[in-house]
Amino acid sequence: MEFQDVVRTRRMHRRFTGEPVSADAVDRITRNAVRAPSAGFSQGWAFVVLDTAQDRDRFWAASTPGTAERSARDMSAWLAGMRTAPVIVLALASKGAYLRRYAEQDKGWEDLDEARWPVPFWHVDVGMASLLMLQTAVDEGLGACFFGVPPEHVPAVRAELGIPDEYEITGVVAVGHPADGGAKGSPTRRRRKPLDEVVHRGGW
Repeated sequence: MEFQDVVRTRRMHRRFTGEPVSADAVDRITRNAVRAPSAGFSQGWAFVVLDTAQDRDRFWAASTPGTAERSARDMSAWLAGMRTAPVIVLALASKGAYLRRYAEQDKGWEDLDEARWPVPFWHVDVGMASLLMLQTAVDEGLGACFFGVPPEHVPAVRAELGIPDEYEITGVVAVGHPADGGAKGSPTRRRRKPLDEVVHRGGW
């Protein structure tokens, strides 16, 4: 697929068919993820792939207990659709990997002071890796959706999947063959801003 077509057609899919995703496609999605840029080539990322029904059920049980019932808005349609995804990939970030990398001799910092960082590049870089996964899914003829784990459920997910303390959950990518239905996304309720509202040439 042409790159511009990948960019133009990418969207968040929230329901999937029962057709399995090939192991080759999953491998390509993760291989492309690690081609993302990372500050200092720190590569402080890790990915947990859940592609069996048992492992996916473990994730959903830990990350969404009672979500549909307790949420201020009805999440039942979202959850019912997302649970049809045959592949779940947790994208993780290690802040420590970045702090340690920039304390190395070629970077010149002599401490691990987090205040040196203008923004948390560990999450920025994992976000870029996640976008590459979303784009690769489109190029594979698949659909995908990026979402987060509610903060109150992060400890349960970490414990269930054995995620080391070193890593934080930046987000989750669900992958599968797109199906009709599923929760409607915000683009159905909001217009895309025109370029002249967001692109400022030569200054603001």
